[in-house]
Amino acid sequence: MAKPAAGLGGRRYALLLALWDSEYAKEVYGGYYNVFVAAFGDASGGTDERWDCFRVIAGEFPAPEDLASYDGFVVSGSPRDAHGDEPWVRRLCALVQTVHAMRKRVLGICFGHQVLCRALGGRVGRARNGWDVGVRKVTFAPDLLEGRRLEFLGDLVEDDLPRSAALIEVHQDEVWEIPPTATVLAYSEKTRVEVFAVGEHALGIQGHPEYTVDILHNLIDRLTRQNDIRRSVGEEARRTVAETGGPDRAFWTALCKGFLGGGRGDRPQPAPPVRETAAPEVTSCAVAGCGFTSAAAMIQLARSN
Repeated sequence: MAKPAAGLGGRRYALLLALWDSEYAKEVYGGYYNVFVAAFGDASGGTDERWDCFRVIAGEFPAPEDLASYDGFVVSGSPRDAHGDEPWVRRLCALVQTVHAMRKRVLGICFGHQVLCRALGGRVGRARNGWDVGVRKVTFAPDLLEGRRLEFLGDLVEDDLPRSAALIEVHQDEVWEIPPTATVLAYSEKTRVEVFAVGEHALGIQGHPEYTVDILHNLIDRLTRQNDIRRSVGEEARRTVAETGGPDRAFWTALCKGFLGGGRGDRPQPAPPVRETAAPEVTSCAVAGCGFTSAAAMIQLARSN
């Protein structure tokens, strides 16, 4: 069972995995846990940082009494619907509401982006333009380029925020309406809400900053083989990799790290009551099968940044 680390001086994060590891992810990277930690963890190794993994799709959630010990939460992508009524999805929405009220940082990726939107009062559903698969140019909102500042953008703004950045996309759902207090930070030709933020503590990204190009190609193969997408959609997705030169992964991972690492002076808030049934036993990655850190896999991912 994952417990708070007594006396741990560094930062602590919870990775909420809303999917199962693909055979490819397990074979090449040791599982999606390693993919996320290599992308969003402290690459320099200069801080004492801990990542706990919870397979929320299997009903594994952090215990309510442990929530205050975390600095941030990352919600992964998923093949399931963020607008669905599966018990674990509703429970995940309740957890996001709880930690947001505690002013914890919550980063939502793809499905996680949509769950974050739903939990905070927005609306999500099937993408009006159908599947979006490939590498897409994401354009930042003009006010971000013209002086509007969010703390977590940090050095990215000081170094001049680009007008657009390429990002891997694999989704058939999207945000229909952002939460009442949210701001749209970026959009694309196919998706009106690619990135949104609620203050300094909630950030949703529709694409996949953590994915590498080889993971995208494997996903295209699987989606085509399973008849989830037409072969022509898969071929077009492959063309976008060549046309864009691939995702601007270093930019996107820096954005996510800046968000998760920001607000070090934030005062933690007590957890409000969680109105749900008792949580099942929560297991750590090594026990629950979230993946374990393979040195070879982590080196390969670090070189991809």
